[in-house]
Amino acid sequence: MADYMSGFGNEFATEAVAGALPEGRNSPQRPAFGLYAEQFSGTAFTVARDHNRRSWLYRMRPSAMHPAFAPYDGNARLETAPIGHAPFSPNRLRWDPLTMPGEPKDWVDGLVTWAGNGAAECQNGIGIHLYAANRSMEGRAFFNADGELLIVPQQGTLHIVTEMGVLDVAPNEIAVLPRGLKFRVDLPDGEARGYICENYGAPFRLPDLGPIGSNGLANPRDFLTPVAAYEDSDEPVELIQKFAGALWAATLDHSPFDVVAWHGNSAPVKYDLANFNTIGTISFDHPDPSIFTVLTSPSASPGTANCDFAIFPPRWLVGEDTFRPPWFHRNIMSEFMGLVHGEYDAKAGGFAPGGASLHNCMNAHGPDTASTEAAMAADLAPQKIDGTMAFMFESCLPIRPTEYAMTGGLLQDDYDSCWDGFGKAQLP
Repeated sequence: MADYMSGFGNEFATEAVAGALPEGRNSPQRPAFGLYAEQFSGTAFTVARDHNRRSWLYRMRPSAMHPAFAPYDGNARLETAPIGHAPFSPNRLRWDPLTMPGEPKDWVDGLVTWAGNGAAECQNGIGIHLYAANRSMEGRAFFNADGELLIVPQQGTLHIVTEMGVLDVAPNEIAVLPRGLKFRVDLPDGEARGYICENYGAPFRLPDLGPIGSNGLANPRDFLTPVAAYEDSDEPVELIQKFAGALWAATLDHSPFDVVAWHGNSAPVKYDLANFNTIGTISFDHPDPSIFTVLTSPSASPGTANCDFAIFPPRWLVGEDTFRPPWFHRNIMSEFMGLVHGEYDAKAGGFAPGGASLHNCMNAHGPDTASTEAAMAADLAPQKIDGTMAFMFESCLPIRPTEYAMTGGLLQDDYDSCWDGFGKAQLP
């Protein structure tokens, strides 16, 4: 059996033991082998059918079999929107990369909240986290009751063991884990660093293509979902959950990864960003960056996103008489950017892999002085942007940085200077 099944939002059926899936009945009176049927709902029951997400899990023990949760205070740097105790500035902000911890930290304890908007309890907005970890999650598991997780590794592969199977996610790939799904993160490379968008709003989906037609951008078949795999272990496991912004923990007397079979469409996925089919101009002018959208979480306002996940991958630029880098702009959307590897074509320096920037709504930004001058003077032959992968979490709500992001020592105090030195236009 292959390790993965293909397609985003598809109905899947997979079993690690032949005969574990029931034939034609979701919750039979007596599931095979004494398994327990459990529905995992990613949306409300009455959501329109084409957006409804749920899966049936057949597991060795019910998930309800656990003691009471107690507060977990092992990670004071993990926060949840609304973020209200940090200064909310309109200034453009940029940060150096998060450093690796000096002591052993696993993925849960290595999470650091950088920014957010909306409110988890009201199910709108996003939380933006960075992670730096140097130890696998030994004897531990985690789930997030507040939102789904879009994980963007920047350094080091993540071996993500979930209730529904295993994902190996390397830099230049992403993973999307449904809200409430239990998982464990192991580090085959010894350490790892990256970015996370915690989505409180509508689950991420593929954007509509409109005039683009039926092909282009991210194709559903390139999203990979794991096949069923299970752990039969009676060793104790610390189960940590994030609920209404706080961390809670309980100790199980068995592994929570005991799902032997499942079917449905609420499932974890991974996606290789190299498979993104970039759309661009072949005549003139610079298209809007919406053509780089991989996934979108729509808001209640039609055409506006609670969060868009966009990337800026390798691509050809061939537009004639065109300023090719991102133009100067003021946008109703707020933009949090990260860099997986390489250089971003709108910045000549200062934006390093693992770093981040924040440009909040309606505040002017764009290429720095050196990038602008080079683009305006360039001989416009066909040009390949290569060896880079930048991305953006874009939201219709202003994004507030946390106190740690503002005072933790990684904020660059000279970012505004990258726009110094522009000459004044000379009118006739």
